[in-house]
Amino acid sequence: MSQTAKKGILSAISASLGVLYFRYASRYFSPHRYLSYVPSGEELSDVKGRLTLEVVVHCWQYAHLLKYHLSSFVLHAPTQLDVIATVYYSQDDANTQNLLDYFSKIEVPNVTWNWQAMSTDKIMRRAIGRNQASLDTKADWIWFTDCDLVFHKGSLDAFASLAKGQKEVLLFPVNEWITPLLDDSVPMLSRGSAGEVIDIDTSLFHQSEVKKAVGPHQITHGDVARACGYCNNIKVYQTPEFHWKKTYEDTTYRWLLRTHGKGIEVPEVYRIRHQSKGRYQQGSWLSQVRAWIRLMQTKLKSQQ
Repeated sequence: MSQTAKKGILSAISASLGVLYFRYASRYFSPHRYLSYVPSGEELSDVKGRLTLEVVVHCWQYAHLLKYHLSSFVLHAPTQLDVIATVYYSQDDANTQNLLDYFSKIEVPNVTWNWQAMSTDKIMRRAIGRNQASLDTKADWIWFTDCDLVFHKGSLDAFASLAKGQKEVLLFPVNEWITPLLDDSVPMLSRGSAGEVIDIDTSLFHQSEVKKAVGPHQITHGDVARACGYCNNIKVYQTPEFHWKKTYEDTTYRWLLRTHGKGIEVPEVYRIRHQSKGRYQQGSWLSQVRAWIRLMQTKLKSQQ
């Protein structure tokens, strides 16, 4: 075995152990070593006027879902706040590039498109883009979400009303509307082309409770984002990778901020749940195993 291969294996093992450590660190250790200061509620600015919300997603081979996310800004444009729609992507992903090229030509009142191209190895670690967005944001609030999330009619304007006066570190919607776990044969996952604005069929969704600020539902106060970043001092979550890594960093993020977040009643938040993961090579044994595991997990949860 070559020295390069050995280094690669050791690096992968080290990264896996690092992720494992931080997944369970919150049970046994204090976060102060990695983030000594989090602004308190009293220190946070209270915006009296019009809010700005930055919505941040990552997209790698998920253009068929991202089209719904971006379309929701067009079809249900906000009137009561300004939105910065930020997408981190790789130019190696041609479908996503084509989709962004199309939407960049659409002018939407109160919405600013913000495409952030990154090298593919940086896209593979979602926390890298989220950290950059945190440190750079000019918004009052920043919503870290996924490209399968849709803001339907009145959702963003309701958030503007709910967030005004909030001096919380972290917020999350207490309810979302989700689909069953969809496989590739469902028409919803193949509808529309890159050059088309498309809406969801809300009858396909059912309501589900959200209990804490998990992966696609982390809404951070802008002052906190700029001061703390997103797992900024956690090396394993700021190291580029050659393959997509599962996104466990949201657990570490809540640990660092010392909170699970405060729930608010944001309406009309929809999420498209899908069995096949575009970020893994389709048809490979790994993608098939992951799809089976995801299906079994969903069945077990439904029986609880």
